[in-house]
Amino acid sequence: VQLQASGGGLVPTGACLTLSCVAPGRSVRNLDMGWFRQAPGKERDFVAAMRRSGGYTYYADSVKGRFTISRDNAKNTVYLQMNSLKAEDTALYYCASSGVSGIILSQIRNGDSYRYWGQGTLVTVSS
Repeated sequence: VQLQASGGGLVPTGACLTLSCVAPGRSVRNLDMGWFRQAPGKERDFVAAMRRSGGYTYYADSVKGRFTISRDNAKNTVYLQMNSLKAEDTALYYCASSGVSGIILSQIRNGDSYRYWGQGTLVTVSS
C-alpha cells in the first residue's frame, strides 16, 4: 500500500507550505502517521507524528512551533503545515504510516517503526 504525498515546491525563506498525504483504501484515523525528511547527503530525520488514538502530536525540536501535523478523516488525508520556512528545511519530505497494530509511543520518532511510505515530495527553501 502506497501513500501519496504532495504539496512540495520552491519557496523563499519565511514562506509557508502545506504538504498532504493520502492513504488510498485506508483510514488515517486508524493509523499512526508520521512525516520524515531527508536533506541531500544526510540521513532521514523525524519531523512530526500523530497518534491514531487521541490524535496526540509529536515534533522534532527543529520544527516545533513552526510545523503542525493534522488530519482530515473525511478526506483520509494527513497534512503538514509548515510556517516560517528556513533554508535548512530543504529536503525530500516523506509521509509514513503504521500498520493496523500501530506503533508504541517510544518508537514514534523511529522511521523503522513505520510500515508504509509515500514517494516523497521535494521542498526547497531559497535563502
